[in-house]
Amino acid sequence: MGVQEWTVKQAYYPSRCSLGEGPYYTKERHELRYMDINNKKLFIIDLNKGPDSVKIIDTKQPIGVTANIEGVDSSEVILAGAKDGVTKFHLKTGEHEYVAKYWTGPDAEEKAKRMRSNDGAVDTDGRFWVEAFDDPTITELKEEGCLFRLDHDGTLHTVFESMTIPNGITWNESDSTMFLTDSPPQNVYAFDYDKKTGSISNQRVFYHHDEEGVHPDGHAMDVEGNIWHACYGGSKVIRISPQGVVTGVIHLPTRNITCPTFAGTELFITSAEEDEPDKFPESAKFAGNLFKVDVGIEGMPKYKARLD
Repeated sequence: MGVQEWTVKQAYYPSRCSLGEGPYYTKERHELRYMDINNKKLFIIDLNKGPDSVKIIDTKQPIGVTANIEGVDSSEVILAGAKDGVTKFHLKTGEHEYVAKYWTGPDAEEKAKRMRSNDGAVDTDGRFWVEAFDDPTITELKEEGCLFRLDHDGTLHTVFESMTIPNGITWNESDSTMFLTDSPPQNVYAFDYDKKTGSISNQRVFYHHDEEGVHPDGHAMDVEGNIWHACYGGSKVIRISPQGVVTGVIHLPTRNITCPTFAGTELFITSAEEDEPDKFPESAKFAGNLFKVDVGIEGMPKYKARLD
C-alpha cells in the first residue's frame, strides 16, 4: 500500500499568526478556536458560518492550549494552559482565574518569567495534561521542559521532565499507551499508561523524524489509531500508522506547520510565521494561516476537563 497524499493550496482563514497553535473543536456548536501564542490572541470561528464569523479575543498572556470544562458553558469560560499555570479563562472579560500555578519554591518567580505553557490535552478521565518549556522569545532552550497533570481536585503533578520542547500528546483507543513528542530530538515517544492512576512508564521511541531541519510539532489521533503529525519546517502533516509507518502526507503551502485537530472528517491545521521570508517567499505568503482538508476519517473524541 502506497502513501496517500493531499495538497492544500489556499488558507481557510488568513490569520497571519506569529505562532498559531492549539486548535480545538467544540462539536456541540461546530466551532473551532486556536491561538496566536506570541501575539496573545484567541481566534474563534463558527464553522457553520465560515471564516467571516471569526471573533478575536485578547488573551492578555500567552496561552498554549485550551480545553472545555465539564458542566461549564465553553462560550463563557474555558480551561487554559497559560503563561505560568492553568487558568479558567473568561472569554467575555479576558480574566484569568488561576486553578494551579506550575512553579513553587525559591526559583518559582524566575521560572514563571522565562517559561510558558505549550501543548496539552484532556484524558478520558477528565484530567488536564499540559506541557511547559523555556519560551524561545525570552531565553535559550534547555532540557527543562516538563509535563504536568491536573487532577479533578485541582492538584498539579509533575509527571515527566527533562524535555526541550514537549509537544503533541494523545492516547490510543484502549488507553494503554500515551504518545508524547519532544521536538528538537525529533522523537515521538510512547509510554505505557495507567488510566486509573494517570501514571506513565516504559518510555520508548515510537517514531523518529529523520528529515534534517524538520521537527515534529503538535499531533492528533484518528479513530483508527493513526497519528496526524505537524512537521515544523517541513510544509506538511504526516499520517503515522499504529505500527509507526508513514502512510499519508498532507502538503501545505507554508513551511512552519504547528498543529492539527479534527472537526468531523476535516482536519484544521495551524501554522507559524516564516523565519526566512527572503529565502522562502512563497512560504511567507501563507505563513501563520489556518488550513483545512477533508481526510475522510474522524478523530478521537475531545474530552472535557473535570474539576470537582
